[in-house]
Amino acid sequence: MASGTGTTKPERPLGLGAFFRSRITRTIFIWNLLGLAVLILGVLLLTEMRAGLTEAQFRNLRTQGELITNLLIETGTVEGDPNPYVNETAVRTVLRRILPPIAEGARAGVGRPRVRMFAADGRLIADSDVMYDVLEERPLPHIGDEPSIGASIERATQRLEYLRLTPWRPTVTLAEEHSRAMRGEIIRGERLNEKGERVVSVTLPLRRVQQIMGTVTIESADVERILVAERASMIPFMLGATIAILLSSMLLALSIARPLRRLSGAADSLRVTGATRLTMPDLSKRKDEIGALSHSLEEMTNALADRIDANERFAADVSHEIKNPLASIQSAVTSAQTATNPDQQKQMLAIVAQDVHRLDRLITDIARASRIEAETARGDLGDVDVGALLFELARAYSPDDRTQVHVLFKGPKPEGLHVVGQDGALGQVFRNLIDNARSFSPAGGRVFVSIEQARGAEGPIVRAVVEDEGPGIPPENLETVFQRFYTQRPRGTAFGGNSGLGLSIARQIVTAHHGRIYAQNIESPANQPAGARFVVELPLAGAAKH
Repeated sequence: MASGTGTTKPERPLGLGAFFRSRITRTIFIWNLLGLAVLILGVLLLTEMRAGLTEAQFRNLRTQGELITNLLIETGTVEGDPNPYVNETAVRTVLRRILPPIAEGARAGVGRPRVRMFAADGRLIADSDVMYDVLEERPLPHIGDEPSIGASIERATQRLEYLRLTPWRPTVTLAEEHSRAMRGEIIRGERLNEKGERVVSVTLPLRRVQQIMGTVTIESADVERILVAERASMIPFMLGATIAILLSSMLLALSIARPLRRLSGAADSLRVTGATRLTMPDLSKRKDEIGALSHSLEEMTNALADRIDANERFAADVSHEIKNPLASIQSAVTSAQTATNPDQQKQMLAIVAQDVHRLDRLITDIARASRIEAETARGDLGDVDVGALLFELARAYSPDDRTQVHVLFKGPKPEGLHVVGQDGALGQVFRNLIDNARSFSPAGGRVFVSIEQARGAEGPIVRAVVEDEGPGIPPENLETVFQRFYTQRPRGTAFGGNSGLGLSIARQIVTAHHGRIYAQNIESPANQPAGARFVVELPLAGAAKH
């Protein structure tokens, strides 16, 4: 069976549409811009500020209006016979004196209210904005001078007339103010003037004795102009905030949404193409959570690929190991069918029985290896008193009826030797090691088991040792013995009695528990092997890496 060991890299999505199809990208932009919109709207509304300014302006205009009205009553009206009347020339003269022309270059109406007087019939008698023969003059800019950014923004704001975003509606017309003031009331209101500006105004009756001879209206657009000036001054900051938020949203989208989309594309490509390895070199170089995620995904796929490769090798090894006894059985059956001698037939049937037993042992060990691999992969870990486990396991072995091999535990029952792992899997490790040691021990031999706490390279460990009195292991095979289906046995050992999976299973379990297992030879005084020693080292509970 071939393995899809190719690697796949995510395709980079192109185009602005693909960029904004990302939900994370849209979320980043929407919430960032929503916060900006709330900020801008709050700056533009300035409702509380406008209400306070309007109330203050009303009080100011009423005070000024009362002073002007009293002055006009004294100097602009005449007590005639039989009725008093308004001296229109005197009124205009008084207004010119108390309301001087606007300074050159200043905007009309800024800093000075507009005063108008109306006769009783509503006819306009005087208007402070039109009673001077003065032309508005503005200096021309020098040739070659470039306007500043602030000046450009102010000019653009002026062209917009006013940033009228504050909720507002006119309260009364000028005619209504005049009509009600003629009944003796002091009227205040808000409306648009001829220039389209929002103004606040106060209209007072011009009363001499008991007769109302006209009205005086004093109005100002300063409230709106102050608000517009405040809003205009905030425009550069709002533009700056907008640019900053757009840039930050773009950077967040590029650094978060786009890499995640690439990872998703890589996973989809991995699924569709059937490749087993995912390589993300661009993202794995990042020193943040995205880089860590990319590295973890790559490591995960590599681990899965290694597992797939190992399973394929295992399947190939199993196939090879099963074919050998099957071929032997087939040959023995064929020979038994053609043999006429009963002794030869009996010998062939014995070979068949031996190979069937070998197949049964092999299949049983393969099933056990698969089950243990599944159990260790699930990672159902707990606290295991490995000292007590090994002590009780050694005591459970009784001498073999044929070889009389004894299993002896060195020392008293240990205490406090705990590891984090699976007790069933760890018990299988020590059973495999003891069974392996017994199978290599001579008749009447001994297997010694011991355990202790030691100091490892990365912290405290538990070291368990299983020793036998057998022929030892050839130096070149100290590592090979842990390979699957390695079954080099000493002379005289029954063929097919071992599957060669015991030590391989033991290493697989120990490795899954973040430990290590290795083999050594026990040297005799004559520097000859006096047995084999298998050592298992596991992290002590509290020092284990999970």
